[in-house]
Amino acid sequence: MATKSTVILGTGCYAPPRVLTNDDLSKMIETSDEWIVTRSGIRERHIAGPDESTSDMAVEAARAALADAGLQATDIDLLIVATITPDLPLPAVACNIQHKLGVPTQAACFDLNAACSGFVYGLDTACAMIASGRYKHALLIGAEKLSSIVDWNERTTCVLFGDGAGAVVLGASDQEGVGLIGTKLGAYGDSTDLLYIPKGGSSCPATAESIAAGDHFMKMKGKEVFKLAVRAMDEAARDILEQHGLHADQIGLVIPHQANLRIIEAIAKYLELPMDRFFVNVDRYGNTSAASVPIALHEARKSGRIKAGDITLLVAFGAGLTYGSALIRW
Repeated sequence: MATKSTVILGTGCYAPPRVLTNDDLSKMIETSDEWIVTRSGIRERHIAGPDESTSDMAVEAARAALADAGLQATDIDLLIVATITPDLPLPAVACNIQHKLGVPTQAACFDLNAACSGFVYGLDTACAMIASGRYKHALLIGAEKLSSIVDWNERTTCVLFGDGAGAVVLGASDQEGVGLIGTKLGAYGDSTDLLYIPKGGSSCPATAESIAAGDHFMKMKGKEVFKLAVRAMDEAARDILEQHGLHADQIGLVIPHQANLRIIEAIAKYLELPMDRFFVNVDRYGNTSAASVPIALHEARKSGRIKAGDITLLVAFGAGLTYGSALIRW
């Protein structure tokens, strides 16, 4: 019996209606459009409203992906949410989304925390679970409300992040040679202090003092993260291409994590690929962590950048520091 392929049946995304431009930020903190664009390539980002949660955004992206796939929520038996900003520390936001969407109670539902690499980690996880034969249709969502963990007085970090959600529906196919070709995942666990939240976990529970000190906000060592991100993404891309006997020029489109245009440009240089082979929307969204790759993937599909027979490379890095890459043939 031929092995079934795991394919993407539909995609969707959602961004909050409020757009915060660099000029808007310059009225809030000491910065400028030129300063932000020069260092990151970001011009604007979407910010969720005070009553808009991660699960609210995830549900909108999921509904779009389900409609694109021609399926209903009742067809889903596996729901994975990649996020570092769940509605609450407990329970998993996947359970909130299950209830809001109407996914059956027999479905497996859980969160996955690999930060900005979360979607790629989730893709590998969902595809493996479908390939096991125990699940038929998976809904994989990357969703973040990063505005809730950003210190808006810290100009070197708050300008980089935004809110949003992206989703894909996955299923098995009898067609050979399509779908997920393979993945490469890893982490540099010795570099956790480069991007983290100091307090609020079990080792350092939140206190009135820690909250007053802003220790529940994200902290980042920008220069160090930049260097390790370029190294990790380059190695992840090269490793998976070598693993499957492919050359970079055989890739129709690279969809990188949208953290910083300078990082993407560095990866393009190392892979010796022109920038027009990379999908870039960081200028409009900023860094949306686990939502970054699925939002870009959806926009790439809908804009005609991905065609049948193409091979797409996904590559990401995030706090942990985690990294991952994936190859998909359409």
